[in-house]
Amino acid sequence: MNAATAPATEGRTVLYHRRHAKMQRAKSLSHVGPAVVLLLAVAPVLGGTEAFTPLTALEFLVGTAYLVLMVRELRHLRHNPFHREPVAWLELSAAAILAFESYHIWHRHHAAELASGVHRVHILPWIYAATALAFVVMAFRMKQMDGRRFLHLHAQGFAVRTNRLGRAQEFGWADLAAVAPAGPADVLVRRPAGQQHRISFAQVHNGAAFRDHLLAHVAQRQPPAPEAG
Repeated sequence: MNAATAPATEGRTVLYHRRHAKMQRAKSLSHVGPAVVLLLAVAPVLGGTEAFTPLTALEFLVGTAYLVLMVRELRHLRHNPFHREPVAWLELSAAAILAFESYHIWHRHHAAELASGVHRVHILPWIYAATALAFVVMAFRMKQMDGRRFLHLHAQGFAVRTNRLGRAQEFGWADLAAVAPAGPADVLVRRPAGQQHRISFAQVHNGAAFRDHLLAHVAQRQPPAPEAG
């Protein structure tokens, strides 16, 4: 079992979707777009139809970093698809490429408008700019979004969220009358007043292992019920 996805003895552990590795490989296909944009951007310079400027040199530098980061990302996906840096530098470099090309397209159209005196609205630069902004948001938010699924085992009880868009559920020992397995990867929590909550780990990577670890934590830490009379 990967250390990044193994149940922790105690503390907060990030839970990943059961198809996380496949989803990350599919996401890597989104970087084909910036790679194509990079080729289209450098082709006029290499072909001699556009001048080599300091801005172009910076774009070449960013493009080189992008290619290196893409190779590193593919290696991570192969060896540890659950690895996530605090800042996704590959997404930031993709955003920079798209921003550069957005400016270049706008600049070409602006120069053509000045020469012809005819103003036209061009959508493509704005599409590139909006896509660049989306990559920036992804670069800083992906690790946070991963952390929305979690299992937190502690001395006072536990907390869990198995759905990224769902609400976290927190239980102290006083909130629990019984916690029992239900199905291959679910638990059924019963409160002293009789309310029941079903927590499903079915869509979590190694979900059955996390479910069993939660049950073990409850069995080990929950104080015994007081004897009647």
